[in-house]
Amino acid sequence: MTDTVDTALTRRQAELLDQLEAIFLAEGFARFTLEDLAVRLHCSKSTLYALAGSKEQLSLRVIRHFFRKATDAVEAHTVSESDPALRVTAYLSAVARALSPAGPSFHRDLDSFAPGREVYERNTALAADRVRELIAEGVAQGRFREVHPALIADTVTTLMLRIGRGETERATGLDDSAAYRELAALLLHGIAL
Repeated sequence: MTDTVDTALTRRQAELLDQLEAIFLAEGFARFTLEDLAVRLHCSKSTLYALAGSKEQLSLRVIRHFFRKATDAVEAHTVSESDPALRVTAYLSAVARALSPAGPSFHRDLDSFAPGREVYERNTALAADRVRELIAEGVAQGRFREVHPALIADTVTTLMLRIGRGETERATGLDDSAAYRELAALLLHGIAL
């Protein structure tokens, strides 16, 4: 799913990546320079350059790091549920939880940073595919009424992209996490027997 593997990091680099993630999610990333980040993290710019060759590459690495961790957390939460109906809800609820730390500044910066937006859109497409799989499993097991899983997944993708771009919040006042919870409820009630 991502190009950079974080397993080869030193403990300090892994800590810095987590700290950068927390800063970016809370405050965005566009306004920071590498110097700003080095001062904030009490490290040298060369330490940051060891993570990535430029500010843009560092931003992209942190974005990938965030989405990789979010994906792992969502899947870990989802596999613990065996009932197909509850798995769909568990999946979308876990997505809501995973995205809840991402504030408006992060989403704004992500939307205006093409490589980051591409990572977000790829992850959203993968999430929609996963929802399609979960729905197809539920239909096959007789837990959901007969629906067209690809159409449902396409509808879910559209709303997920709107949520990520802030369009849903502007239209409804719901933050991303609340919008995902509502999507889970709407989806589950719409396809349940």
